[in-house]
Amino acid sequence: MTNVVVTGAQWGDEGKGKIVDWLSERADLVVRFQGGANAGHTLVIDGVTYKLSLLPSGIVRPGKIAVVGNGVVIDPWSLREEIENIRKQGVTVSRDNLRIAENATLILPLHRELDGIREAAAGKGKIGTTGRGIGPAYEDKVGRRAIRVHDLSNPETLPAKIERLLAHHNPLRRGLGESEVDGRKLFDDLMEIAPSILPYMDSAWALLDAEKRAGKRILFEGAQGTFLDIDHGTYPFVTSSNTIASQAAAGSGVGPSTLEYVLGIAKAYTTRVGEGPFPTELFDEVGRRIGEKGHEFGTVTGRARRCGWFDAVLVRQAARVSGMDGIALTKLDVLDGLDELKVCVAYELDGERIDRLPAGQGAQARVKPVYETFEGWKETTWGARSWNDLPAQAVKYVRHIEELIGCPVAILSTSPERDDTILMKDPFED
Repeated sequence: MTNVVVTGAQWGDEGKGKIVDWLSERADLVVRFQGGANAGHTLVIDGVTYKLSLLPSGIVRPGKIAVVGNGVVIDPWSLREEIENIRKQGVTVSRDNLRIAENATLILPLHRELDGIREAAAGKGKIGTTGRGIGPAYEDKVGRRAIRVHDLSNPETLPAKIERLLAHHNPLRRGLGESEVDGRKLFDDLMEIAPSILPYMDSAWALLDAEKRAGKRILFEGAQGTFLDIDHGTYPFVTSSNTIASQAAAGSGVGPSTLEYVLGIAKAYTTRVGEGPFPTELFDEVGRRIGEKGHEFGTVTGRARRCGWFDAVLVRQAARVSGMDGIALTKLDVLDGLDELKVCVAYELDGERIDRLPAGQGAQARVKPVYETFEGWKETTWGARSWNDLPAQAVKYVRHIEELIGCPVAILSTSPERDDTILMKDPFED
């Protein structure tokens, strides 16, 4: 039995939801290990569309256990709403199929407010946050003043924790010209939401250890993508957590040896939401066509995604940083009908050719893509389920991408429907 980590190889929005759902039939547990309600995973199952943010994708599959790990920051009000919404779609949610780590950090209303206040004040210096309080919650976690899930079950100790938290936040708010947070109201709000969250609370690491020892298959579901990683991404235009595969261990409480196969997800082109560098971004009719055909709008934010050519430099770097064993290449069908395609194979920085994305913000903004051009294909790849269904030029495109990134394509997705998938390597099979 192999345990699998799924992580984005670009800037998120690579189509992880479909791939995780496709893999979840083979798994017994599906675990979220970082991020928060800024993630957006869209699943299409038997014509029904499910949009998830905090809940692991396995929640919609009967017989699976969905686990929200300690590396996730949880907005309990958003989580309650998300649970209510999928229940309306006929999905059963109970302790039998949902567990939440007792040591996960909570996102509070004051975090959402601070996120918005800071972004508005930043003006041209904004980093493109979703405004959902993710960053401020992680700040409090690292500052050792966070309210965590298990604190909801101890109302006698919670007031002191709130006092400690507000000793930081209220002076900050005063300095920003905002009113102070009422500690009593925050306590009452937390007591009101507690019954909606506590039934799912568990020692996630112990659960995962027991299930692993019992021979169960675990699927670790990442959010965002490699280049939104707080350390390895296009800093400061990043998220507030580690998004690479190794975070699956720390963010769920398992040892690194548990992570046996790493599957990276990448689109057959590149997209990005929000601010930050994007070397292969297209500003022409081709970019608009890709965006329209690919329905490139953020699941959570609704913002239009920036579109560009496939960047082999980025994906190769992501494969190295996460130790990817294979790639799931998605949305190949969006490229149908283009006369020619381009792939970025290197960068030029200040007149020098380089083969990696530099760490510095200034250097990232100055890199220029070096392209190879490929002949396109007029036939459709939409819905293809075998290599024989693909146009010859599409096969050549995929095979060359494998060479450029130094990682095999294990799964090829040709539409949003889960069964429109070509499997070269089942990640769960040794």
